[in-house]
Amino acid sequence: MENAPLYDDVAERPEGGRAYWLTAADGVRLRCALWPLAQGRAAKGTVFILPGRTEWLEKYAPAAQEFAQRGYAALSIDWRGQGIADKLLKDRRIGHVGKFTDYQADLRAVMSLAEAQDMPKPWFLLGHSMGGAIGLRAIMTASPFKAAAFSAPMWGIGMSTWQKLLAAVVAPLFKLIGFDKRLAPGTKPATYTDWHAFEDNLLTADPEMYRFMKRSTDAQPDLGMGGPSSHWVLEAIAENDWAAAQPAPDVPAICFLGGDEQIVNKDKVRRQMARWPRGELVEIPGARHEFPMETPEVRKLFYDRIVALFDAQAQNRRARRTG
Repeated sequence: MENAPLYDDVAERPEGGRAYWLTAADGVRLRCALWPLAQGRAAKGTVFILPGRTEWLEKYAPAAQEFAQRGYAALSIDWRGQGIADKLLKDRRIGHVGKFTDYQADLRAVMSLAEAQDMPKPWFLLGHSMGGAIGLRAIMTASPFKAAAFSAPMWGIGMSTWQKLLAAVVAPLFKLIGFDKRLAPGTKPATYTDWHAFEDNLLTADPEMYRFMKRSTDAQPDLGMGGPSSHWVLEAIAENDWAAAQPAPDVPAICFLGGDEQIVNKDKVRRQMARWPRGELVEIPGARHEFPMETPEVRKLFYDRIVALFDAQAQNRRARRTG
């Protein structure tokens, strides 16, 4: 393991974090940050925070602080093609992946690091947007997570009628003619906060959190990225179709969906949670896409409800070990 940069000026909080370079099984270099509890505090477990598309791990330092205040260590990752992990295309602004399942190789590398660093167990998962799709496959297959939380998970991409037509017709055509690694039609190469003012953003109703995101990519421009490649769009759709065809996982879960959500497909989220035997869907009127970046009131509800679920599973685990 080699130490990696952790931009504390971007993260702003909490103290004590450390970052490492990781190498996935296929040779792609990733970055992971660990936020253990302060020395002398025993953690109730560790939360694996799985970011969405376009995101970087420092963006989840405030989430790590929220979990630390509630007794949990945390970690997060720059997925392949994101943050300062290896970029996969010459145009570094375009989000791309070879196969959507490649993200599972990234997650396995993170698990290996967590084991090597003896991150406290039990382990839990918080997946936001694309991270929710990655996390869903992880818990549908073999994974060590005892419970999961999801924030506006990308279990279906929110697309207009014309965008669906593009995905069905244009993206496969682009693949045939070798244009599938170019920016998907209808998307931009610029970072979201560079071309959206707070007043017309779809991410958060909290102006300070929006400024936090904007400050981050202004200070470290390489953290930001623009739209996905056409190939990424096809891979994401195929991943969503695969997950919808699988049996619902028998893992305790809570999922948050905003009343003002316009980025992921809300109906597909509802359908997935409706068939989840130990799953709960919480819909919050007025909330937008990014619950970890929402207003203080929404964030408090979000973290309190997640930790209540994780606490219950941690207590069950302790009871079984002592019983």
